[in-house]
Amino acid sequence: AANIGSIIYFSPVIYVILCYFIFTKLSFFIVLIGYMGSGKTSVAIELSKQISKPFIDLDNLIEKSEKMTIKTIFDKYGEIYFRKKERFYLENIINSNNYSIISLGGGTPCYSDNMKLLQSRENVYTFFLKVSPKNVSKRLFVERKKRPLISHIDSFQSMEKFVSKHLFERMPYYSKSTHQIDTNNKSISEIAKNILALLT
Repeated sequence: AANIGSIIYFSPVIYVILCYFIFTKLSFFIVLIGYMGSGKTSVAIELSKQISKPFIDLDNLIEKSEKMTIKTIFDKYGEIYFRKKERFYLENIINSNNYSIISLGGGTPCYSDNMKLLQSRENVYTFFLKVSPKNVSKRLFVERKKRPLISHIDSFQSMEKFVSKHLFERMPYYSKSTHQIDTNNKSISEIAKNILALLT
């Protein structure tokens, strides 16, 4: 028998019905987890369009609330200060019960027992967007100046080496997600459909 993912992929009508069902019944948070550059924000925006639910990018929320960029926060106050703010805003969102789609920063699951917080709530479903070090390194090398942790890297080879090591260190946290989605060679739309299929 065909699994629901293949049915959704080949039947636009069923897909629309599924989106409507999730839109009307959504009483939980969809939280996207993964390394920086893995496509979390793009997928969250797509999901938001599909099921007409609000989307929150945690980094953007912090920047708006603190009235400065993440890079400025790092430079001015340091990473420990940033991680405390990150935890504060994440906890506020989860405690609000304003059910939404949340895109976390790449390091968010690895600090302040944030994964423990997410796992402790029955109304939170976490999705780890898996991407190969090579693929994500290609994206990050182009935009490295905007990201504090990798702004110093000056070659693609160094980027791939850094990402591979960093991703390996973060895997124990990422792998605690409710679901894992292989995003390699998939469009944003396909990834969103995979997530919706897992929610039924």
